[in-house]
Amino acid sequence: MTLATEQQHLPALPHWERPPGDLAAAIREIKTALRARIASSGRTVQDVFTAVEERIEARIEEIEADRERGEEVWPVLEYDALRNGTVTPEQLAKVKRRGCLVVRGHFPREQALAWDADVVDYTGRNGFFENYTGPGDDFFGSVGSKPEIYPVYWSQAQMRARQSERMATVQSFLNSFWKHASDDGTQWFDPDRDALYPDRIRRRPPGSDSSGLGTHCDPGTLDLWMTEEYQKAFRHLFDGTAEEYDPWDAAHRTTGPQYPGSTMCSAFRTFQGWTALSDMDNDQGVLHTVPIPEIMAYLLLRPLLPDVPEDSMCGVTVNQVFPVTRRWHPLLYRALAPVPDIKAGDSVWWHCDMIHSVAPVKDQKGWGNVMYIPAAPWCPRNERYSAEVRTAFVTGSSPSDFPAEHHERSWTGRFTLDELNATGRRGMGLD
Repeated sequence: MTLATEQQHLPALPHWERPPGDLAAAIREIKTALRARIASSGRTVQDVFTAVEERIEARIEEIEADRERGEEVWPVLEYDALRNGTVTPEQLAKVKRRGCLVVRGHFPREQALAWDADVVDYTGRNGFFENYTGPGDDFFGSVGSKPEIYPVYWSQAQMRARQSERMATVQSFLNSFWKHASDDGTQWFDPDRDALYPDRIRRRPPGSDSSGLGTHCDPGTLDLWMTEEYQKAFRHLFDGTAEEYDPWDAAHRTTGPQYPGSTMCSAFRTFQGWTALSDMDNDQGVLHTVPIPEIMAYLLLRPLLPDVPEDSMCGVTVNQVFPVTRRWHPLLYRALAPVPDIKAGDSVWWHCDMIHSVAPVKDQKGWGNVMYIPAAPWCPRNERYSAEVRTAFVTGSSPSDFPAEHHERSWTGRFTLDELNATGRRGMGLD
């Protein structure tokens, strides 16, 4: 009997396309069903998890070896090499293995610094600081500086960066690492067209004390186990064939629902990312990741082990980020790696599944300014969200993924519809 035939006889999984009313009962039900499905493959959950753990351990040892040799854990590519197609096979392999990269000179440094100044002017002349009453969400509100995350989306700086040719070039390059079409002809996304996903700005001034952000990941919460499309996306983890799991396969990731939450992302992102608007040394409260793109295999199987309470998914629940903790995931902390020193105009990218955090800092040296711009290729999920983006853009509202603060509705100098270029129009579904 072939593997495909065997899988047809695996027990079906229950699924909830909206958050279940009784979370504890649903968690117990899905964990029982997942264990039974894995057992039907002829392997135990412990067998499958051990195979995944060994794979992750090997990646961690590679990272530790790089550190011992004094090599940079994060891949670093020059924008000109990326644009000209001269990135070496060895560099490409390292990006795929680590799932993250820094693009040096993505924008000219002078351009990035000018954008930073534009943000200062835009917020200042519109009275942002006089009217700001505090963070609109609990997660970014925990960082401590006041404010650190600006709920601003439609400045000239942000929009010009989002719709620039240089940004589109990098996004297409990043999307190309993914398998975006299946053997049956299903195209899960268009790698050469990105949806324009509006996000916020971070500005952290010199001398700041910031408590940072805890270690977490962002692709979803309980929906990763409980919705039908995600169960298909992570099919190899749930049917006993975890060795075949490919974190770069987009199948079923771009079509299903996502449970709502205060820190959710309605878009499918191949990579999360930000563009630096200031120089930042890597010991000044910067981004850290666990640079292992297949980490989701570990995270999704870990709650099925017997040391985890039956009504727990290792702390994952709805309306919160997906936590990664020393209690349940101590092995993974060995691989946590900071970005290298960053210059204004560089961009930083990490695979959408990857664990990340922002380190705390006291008396920060220099500014720590970024604008968040991901790679979010055009797909059914992103096309649906683009309708909400268009409404928010035209009215100057906060996008629906974010707290409803709406600072910019009456602001002057906001980027306007007639300033969109062809890339911007395509990214908003206006072509």
